[in-house]
Amino acid sequence: MHPAVAVGLVFGGCCSNVVFLELLARQFPGCGNIVTFSQFLFIAVEGFIFEANFGRKRPAIPIRNYFIMVAMFFTVSVVNNYALNLNIAMPLHMIFRSGSLIASMALGIIILKKRYSVSKYSSIALVSLGIFTCTFMSAKQVASDSSSNEEDGPQAFLWWLLGIAALTFALLMSARMGIFQETLYKRFGKHSKEALFYNHALPLPGFLLLAPNIYQHAVLFSQSELFQVPVIGLTLPIMWFYLLMNVITQYVCIRGVFILTTECTSLTVTLVVTLRKFVSLIFSILYFRNPFTGWHWLGTAFVFVGTLMYTELWHSLGPLLARCRGQGRPKEQ
Repeated sequence: MHPAVAVGLVFGGCCSNVVFLELLARQFPGCGNIVTFSQFLFIAVEGFIFEANFGRKRPAIPIRNYFIMVAMFFTVSVVNNYALNLNIAMPLHMIFRSGSLIASMALGIIILKKRYSVSKYSSIALVSLGIFTCTFMSAKQVASDSSSNEEDGPQAFLWWLLGIAALTFALLMSARMGIFQETLYKRFGKHSKEALFYNHALPLPGFLLLAPNIYQHAVLFSQSELFQVPVIGLTLPIMWFYLLMNVITQYVCIRGVFILTTECTSLTVTLVVTLRKFVSLIFSILYFRNPFTGWHWLGTAFVFVGTLMYTELWHSLGPLLARCRGQGRPKEQ
């Protein structure tokens, strides 16, 4: 497949996915569990049919390793989506998750004993400054809103702090999972499609613990206003339509990144994913009118410039465009 098609899938799928997630979260902020469950179920069923061949294909990586990876992956996915229920705005959510480079470098130094160049440390410092700026300004905003509402104010700010703690935990856990995945691939070879299937299929029983919350939101979704789907004319509650589109676009997003990693270098993948996040952020701010000050824009600029510095794009842009058929490693979505 041509790389341009993969880039189109990443931008179209991932950006649309953020839009439908925000439409869901704005109506029902606590719907993260049903969204995560639906995404996991859809990808697991698709993988069971096309990757596992209805269970007849043996995994190349021992299943016990997948259980460890799945425990981390399930935790990260649930915590990230649940953070939206903790007074975290979507733009801050996206910016905070863009700090994965910081967590990866920190754990790489501690666990793998890696060492980096001065430019790498400088870029991470810039990303850290950007995230701190956005988080600090959001804290002031939440505190300001809290002071205007004496009854619920302090409680709202405490929930926001818990949301920041949840995002920090998910960031570190995701980085640890990446290191574990890297060691597995070195031992057994890269099997990205297989890992994608098991990472989504094995955690499904864990959603039984969240069944009451999932059922509650399923009932709320069914009570939402009716919506007629264009072209096919099907009528269904609008929240179920948003959820269906979120699941489909999530799958398109993941598949697009997977195709891109087989067609282009890892540097290209990093660049595409970074630009995709920036486009999603801009759209979220403009379309949904999320509060965003000049300080937020400055912090966002620090995050994305630091990310591009980390990839050393400035030194590699020329050769990069000429060598878009190399192999790359999967990147964060």
